[in-house]
Amino acid sequence: MEVFLVPVSAERYELYCEVPDEPEAPEQDQEAQPRGFIRRMVQRFRSMIDDAERERRQGPPEGPPRGWASRVKARTLRWVAESIAEQRLLWHLRRQADGTFYYPDDMDEPTAVASLRGQLRRDFDKHRFWLVIDSLGFIASGLLMLVPGPNVLAYYFAFRMVGHFLSLRGARQGLNRMTWSHVASAPLSDLRRTLHLRPEAREPRVRDIADRLRLEHLASFFERTAQTL
Repeated sequence: MEVFLVPVSAERYELYCEVPDEPEAPEQDQEAQPRGFIRRMVQRFRSMIDDAERERRQGPPEGPPRGWASRVKARTLRWVAESIAEQRLLWHLRRQADGTFYYPDDMDEPTAVASLRGQLRRDFDKHRFWLVIDSLGFIASGLLMLVPGPNVLAYYFAFRMVGHFLSLRGARQGLNRMTWSHVASAPLSDLRRTLHLRPEAREPRVRDIADRLRLEHLASFFERTAQTL
C-alpha cells in the first residue's frame, strides 16, 4: 500500500492514498448470513460502502431519485461517500502488513515519519473517543425499542460504531504492526510550490504532478484541502 504525505499549507500535511478497486465478494447464501445485530450491521455497512464506492467511480444514476425511500438512500450514500473519502486510508490500513510512505524531498525523513505517526496517533485517539461516545448512544437508543417502528437512532449509532471501529483498527495497524518503507518524492515538493499560485495557474500544475505520481484523484483532493498562500 502506498501512502503520500501531501502538503496542504506551508506547515500542514494530510495523509493520502488511492486503493485499487477490490473485486466484489461472492454473495452469501441464506444459511451463511451472519447472526446477531452487530454482525448484521457490519455486513450492511460494508454493503453501503460498496454502493457508495460504485457511485463514486461511476457517478449517480441518471435522473432524480424517485420516492421517499430512494431520496433517503441517495442522501445516505452521499454521507457514506464523504466518510469514505475521509477514512478510506484507515479502513484499508487495517489489512496491510507492509506500506510505502512517500514524503516531500525538501523535508528530512525523521520529520516526515514523525508527521505520519503523529497523524495516525491523533486518528487513533479520535476514533477511540467517538467509538465510546457512539457506543453509549447506541445503548441509550435501546430505550426507543418500546416505540413502534424501526429504531432509526439505533441504526445510526450502530453504523457510526462500525466506522469508528474500522478506523481505529487501521490507525493501530499503521502505528504498531506495519513495516514501512520511506521514499523521498520530488513531485510532492513541487506540489507545495503550487500553493502560492492563482487557481487558473495552479490547476494544470497540480494535474501534471498527479499524473507523475499516477494518482487519479489527487488533484480534486488537493483543491479541496489545500490552504493557498
